[in-house]
Amino acid sequence: MEPIIIVLIILVVLVFIALMKTVQVIPQASAAIVERFGRYTRTLNAGLNIVVPFIDTIRNRIDLREQVVPFPPQPVITQDNLVVNIDTVIYYQVTDARAATYEVSSFIQAIEQLTVTTLRNIIGGMDLERTLTSREEINAALRGVLDEATGKWGIRVNRVELKAIEPPTSIQDSMEKQMRADRDKRAAILTAEGIRQSQILTAEGEKQSAILRAEGEARAAALRAEGEAQAIRTVFESIHAGDPDEKLLSYQYLQMLPKIAEGDANKLWIVPSEIGDALKGLSGAVGSFGSRPGGGGENPRPAKESPRREQPPID
Repeated sequence: MEPIIIVLIILVVLVFIALMKTVQVIPQASAAIVERFGRYTRTLNAGLNIVVPFIDTIRNRIDLREQVVPFPPQPVITQDNLVVNIDTVIYYQVTDARAATYEVSSFIQAIEQLTVTTLRNIIGGMDLERTLTSREEINAALRGVLDEATGKWGIRVNRVELKAIEPPTSIQDSMEKQMRADRDKRAAILTAEGIRQSQILTAEGEKQSAILRAEGEARAAALRAEGEAQAIRTVFESIHAGDPDEKLLSYQYLQMLPKIAEGDANKLWIVPSEIGDALKGLSGAVGSFGSRPGGGGENPRPAKESPRREQPPID
């Protein structure tokens, strides 16, 4: 009985293993390569798949999702003979599991070596300054070469990125000094422009202020002159309206002479030439006044007596 039980147990185990070998569950976004006696038979897609146990074998399981592979820094020589270290990142996706399995032994290593050689060819035709400022151009050129070369491997390169471009330390120090000098230069230029603009605005303001001040003074002088002219015109019209004679004018002229001499600033007083005419007119006026009746002439007329006003008696 015991040998029969042992045989039954062995058969159950073999059946269980055969069932496990027969039923293959492939996850989503994955694929499996099936070989029969070492030869490619078919590709298993996602889901439940049935294979012949002990005859069909699973050669490789491939992830069909987009993969990200960073590569270590690679020394590259530029056109001006400077060595720079460049880090790259590749975004790729397997589109054909069969080609990725049988067309190349290790597509990751093949992509890395192809990236290094292509990068050296591209950077070798650029100087350091262009290399540092042309990342998009380098990415596009590198992606085009990789996508064309990896197409027959069942690989599609979606994107290539340069993580970092590190020039030598001495070049970095020189670039930092140059950038600092450029920043100082721009700061000095901006400061000078600001001072120049400020001076221009100040000069414009002073100019406008002087113009406005001159216009105000001219306007005030014009108004004063207009007022004086109006006053003179009024006085002249008043004098002509009163019809003064020469005697009155001579008398007024003599009255104005002391006012002309007033003031601390008048150190020298010049007697005008018209004073003789004024004195003549005034003497004529005085003579005519003496010749009037009752003025002390030879034939004075008796003055009329004013009537007396009787005052009331004081109680």
